[in-house]
Amino acid sequence: MWYLCVFYHRLLDYRRPEVESLAELFAGPGSGESVEWRMPENHHADSPFHLVRLPGDKRLAAQVANRSLLVKGIYELWGHGTTYEELEKSVREYPDERKLPFLTPDSTFKIVVDSFGKVISSQEQNEIMKSLTYIPFQGRVNLKKPDHKFFVMETDDYGSNNGLPPVVKRTIFFGREVGAADRHLLPTYQLKSRKYIGPTAMDAEMAFLMANQGLARPGKLVYDPFVGTGSILVAAAHFGAMTMGADIDIRVVRDGRGPDCNVWSNFEQYKLPEPLSLLRADNNLPPWRPGLKEMFDAIICDPPYGVRAGGRKSGGRKLIKGVKGPYTVPDEKRDNHIPSTAPYSLAECVHDLLHLASRMLVMGGRLVFFYPVLRGEDGAASPQFPEHPCFKLIASCEQILSYRYSRVLLTMVKVAPYTEEIARVAEERHREFRENHQKWMEEGNLHSAVFEPAVQDGKPDKDLKPKYRGKYV
Repeated sequence: MWYLCVFYHRLLDYRRPEVESLAELFAGPGSGESVEWRMPENHHADSPFHLVRLPGDKRLAAQVANRSLLVKGIYELWGHGTTYEELEKSVREYPDERKLPFLTPDSTFKIVVDSFGKVISSQEQNEIMKSLTYIPFQGRVNLKKPDHKFFVMETDDYGSNNGLPPVVKRTIFFGREVGAADRHLLPTYQLKSRKYIGPTAMDAEMAFLMANQGLARPGKLVYDPFVGTGSILVAAAHFGAMTMGADIDIRVVRDGRGPDCNVWSNFEQYKLPEPLSLLRADNNLPPWRPGLKEMFDAIICDPPYGVRAGGRKSGGRKLIKGVKGPYTVPDEKRDNHIPSTAPYSLAECVHDLLHLASRMLVMGGRLVFFYPVLRGEDGAASPQFPEHPCFKLIASCEQILSYRYSRVLLTMVKVAPYTEEIARVAEERHREFRENHQKWMEEGNLHSAVFEPAVQDGKPDKDLKPKYRGKYV
């Protein structure tokens, strides 16, 4: 069955990949690739209205919608048209054997009139509901807890200069709600009410989206090698996954801002299972013993890329330059010792992350991480993403942060086991990628490109944002 999938109009690139990941989560391996999409007639690709066909049984649509953050609702579409006369004709043509089970006398129902890009007054809504007399509702109205919810959704031709994706022609949909998103968890987990946060703490909505992309669920082990204040692990733990994290800054993972304001207190605040462990570890020199591999079901992280916070690795400038040799910390100073660190370029960081994931992820495990992208003079991005022979890229979701740059959430699936030969090939690909594509990935270059003033004809350019920042087709 084709369903009408109505999205919230935000994070446009993330919408379809989230649904596909949740189909994989609930219906099993390969189900995400079986999801089919098409657009309603005369609708822009950024429209919130999409038609989707899901694999598996009818329960999958409800499961996907209830877990999703960006799906406003999934509906069994009974009819649609450009006018209410066309809508009536379409609904009448919908098979009675599919309609009548939800219109019985012993059921309760509710009708909701919704719109996109326009406002429908209360009087107009009542008139629209009264016009649905051609549908043989026999049950009782229940506005609080109905057995069935029916939606009339309307979008109008409002032009192309109001910040929304252009609509060619007015469309009206009528359908029965199969499932809807539970966004009540976002106010619960919002950062402003969290005990322990930092300048780069991941936004709650994005953290939950990342957890969905990583297929977090009970029985799975999720690892974040740049754990910081633990925002991503909090989202994964909410969905029942076991969690584990690491950070190079011992003060973050051990001390926080005191005994009642640290990573652990965030889990205590939401009554979530605590992480199995938090390590002081360096992504450049991971602590895992050589024979250990295929330990994590997902690695979900936000690597430091030098815009708000730069990456660090062990060693210090003097050690790296050879001015000072390796040293042993005396026993009496180990409790309070903070190891020296040196700058850690994004190119090296991503290479080490891919190497870690190729070893430590189980087959079919997911690597989910953010990758920064510079945008061209026309505001468009044409990135080259890092590759690894162990991984297949299944989703790249862009989030525009400014006219200068954006970040892309990359979702990769492990499709080949780690071997020494694969490690050699990966090293060659990394060297080629670093030399030919991403010179700005080196220390400081990305920060400079993002923050240096924009100049046009010798003067600062203040009007850089287009009317509609989505993708025109």
